[in-house]
Amino acid sequence: MLADVYNMEGKKIKQVELPEMIFGAPVNIDLMHQAFVRQMANAHLGTHDTKVRNEVAGGGRKPWKQKGTGRARQGSTRAAQWKGGGRIFTPHPRSYNQDMPRKMRRAALRSALSVKAAEAAIVVVDDLKLAEPRTRLMASALNLLVGESSALVLIPEKTNYDNVILSSSNLPATKVLLAGYLNIRDLMTFDKVVLPLAALEVIQSNLG
Repeated sequence: MLADVYNMEGKKIKQVELPEMIFGAPVNIDLMHQAFVRQMANAHLGTHDTKVRNEVAGGGRKPWKQKGTGRARQGSTRAAQWKGGGRIFTPHPRSYNQDMPRKMRRAALRSALSVKAAEAAIVVVDDLKLAEPRTRLMASALNLLVGESSALVLIPEKTNYDNVILSSSNLPATKVLLAGYLNIRDLMTFDKVVLPLAALEVIQSNLG
């Protein structure tokens, strides 16, 4: 599968062969959905908590005697039917984590990348570096490469791409991500994937 390679000015300079097993893999929608649900569930902290009747303060004595008042019997003012009482069937801390085998996670990523490739949403660039951290420079480059579409910019490493990371931080429709941290949620969230050749090598080594 051949893809055009562009420079920072948006000009086509050559072509590169995209690995067929990664960018031309069979698309499994169910697997992509499972991977997406898993990632969103694992991001759920599960720290929600409410107090039951033995955790709220007060209510130590019986509010009135058991019989003879004409009122319903009550054992504590901290029961759920009282204001300030404990709660019933409400959330408590728990884990939302879901397991998914690594082979399935990688297959889901290959499916998502194949969908992007089929939609011509993979923009390959020879290199993506800026001489200085300027939002204006990054916005101008992305406008030439992807137009007004939202963009997921993949970089191979942090070391030589500090200016790219800093210059993209104020662009609301852009996210810079290490290629080794590629995930299904970001692939499905952004319209285009900007892929430097060095990042392509990382993806090929991880998913190939």
